Amino acid sequence: RERSQRRETAGEVKIDLQQGDRSGQKVIVAENISFAYDDCKLIDGFSARIMRGDKIGIIGPNGVGKTTLLQLLLGKLPPHTGTVKHGTKLQIAYIDQLHAQLDDEKTVAQNVVEGSDKVVVGGKSRHVIGYLQDFLFPPERARGQVKFLSGGERNRLLLARLFTQPANLLVLDEPTNDLDVETLDLLEETLLDYDGTLLMVSHDREFLNHVATSTFVFEGDGLVKEYVGGYDDWLRQRSQGSTSRTASPVVKSKQSKPDNATTDQPRKLSYKENQELAALPARIEQLEQQQAELTDRMSEPNFYRQDKPAIAAVTDRQQVLEAELAAAYARWELLEGLRK
Repeated sequence: RERSQRRETAGEVKIDLQQGDRSGQKVIVAENISFAYDDCKLIDGFSARIMRGDKIGIIGPNGVGKTTLLQLLLGKLPPHTGTVKHGTKLQIAYIDQLHAQLDDEKTVAQNVVEGSDKVVVGGKSRHVIGYLQDFLFPPERARGQVKFLSGGERNRLLLARLFTQPANLLVLDEPTNDLDVETLDLLEETLLDYDGTLLMVSHDREFLNHVATSTFVFEGDGLVKEYVGGYDDWLRQRSQGSTSRTASPVVKSKQSKPDNATTDQPRKLSYKENQELAALPARIEQLEQQQAELTDRMSEPNFYRQDKPAIAAVTDRQQVLEAELAAAYARWELLEGLRK
């Protein structure tokens, strides 16, 4: 799917977002923070300076510590070592991926605003039913109970709730899960126009490419590095041996490089690598098919009426598939790049 093409033809529909007061220039400064569970080191010596207007994606396999990093940066969890300092006038709005913030017995409209039929977004007062139509909820759906919503509709409702909160720091944990094409396009456009700061955990490659100005990437053994740009920018910089945006470039003298060096030249793939590259398209197609089947299952109206273990089993599998798909794409790009 080419989302960039769809965005060009999306029309004039736009999601309103309630901007908070302007924050200070420095939003979050983390200095050499570390965190571990028992003997498992999740984050080791991570430092970053998040400035106003940064849109930062957080990338890594499931269970590696992405949500823990968010909690550390937001001050909800103290680091075992190091410090986290917040700038002035921060207003934080945080959406999680567990749908726990929604009341199933209330209507869609009541979950956005209770005791009133008006909502303030973009500095303007609007009727909640009209506001929810921006998120593709027709009036009859907006007046229906949340327990009858599909997975994609629940995510849209969470975004509708989030965007009514005045905030200059938005924190999104897997915001694109189960979103339909139209809402995904609108979300990207809204976040691109957002003047505040954005932290987002996501496996969605295109979403990160379109929105992120930099990425925090978990690279194993607690190491988290920062790269300029989105997902593809990270892959490109990683293959070139680049480090974070705050690191100084490594400059080597001409004398240190042999005259016959060919490090910038493509190399021939080994027989095993060629076999792996040939098999990857089928593997990616298989993973995407499994992912589509699970997405369809999660979009069924009765999916979230099951018991919690059954829901968790499916959502956990979906996250595993996302991580495997991201890894397969990354490996395919690496091998393709090597043989060119």
